[in-house]
Amino acid sequence: MRYLIGIDEAGRGPLAGPVAVGAVMVPVDFDWKLVEGVRDSKKLSEKRREEFFARAVELQESQTLCFAVSTSSAAYIDRYGIVPAIKRALAEALFKVTVTEDGPLHAKDGPRYEILLDGGLHAPSQFSTQKSIIRGDDTEPIISLASIMAKVTRDRLMKRLSPKYPEYDFHVHKGYGTLAHRSAIQMYGLSEVHRTTFCSRILLEAGS
Repeated sequence: MRYLIGIDEAGRGPLAGPVAVGAVMVPVDFDWKLVEGVRDSKKLSEKRREEFFARAVELQESQTLCFAVSTSSAAYIDRYGIVPAIKRALAEALFKVTVTEDGPLHAKDGPRYEILLDGGLHAPSQFSTQKSIIRGDDTEPIISLASIMAKVTRDRLMKRLSPKYPEYDFHVHKGYGTLAHRSAIQMYGLSEVHRTTFCSRILLEAGS
């Protein structure tokens, strides 16, 4: 059987929290009516994203599709940079969906998949059949679904972190640089889950 894999990330730009990469794998004859209306996560309401996420979980339980989401922490981003952090999470998520009980899908009989990635994302070089598509999250349903899985997973994580760091209201802005979030950083400084390298200008402004 041949497969189609979609990959996208969520959380490249926030000031706090991890970056997440979603990978979704379906058979090439997958019936897209099962997730009708799927589109770029940024163009869906939070409620609609949650509905698609729940549907994907159901389809995974019935072995109709397979998905995985991996993250790289704020500490990892600070140490290595956002691009290496995305690459690490991407490789991990891709490994999770392509290594099956029968071994990796890129085994000796050659690749049995096509990987579609959003924007400038690239899979590790051993995955030979891959294509990066500008605005792929809006034109390719498999990438759209991957973006939803990554976005919902990351948003849920930020909500879980919020009670531990109540002064920042992570449940509201999910770590993005809203005016309220930037003001909280200036007032309270950084938490353990802030990306220090992303916040240096805000801290300088606070001290001026």
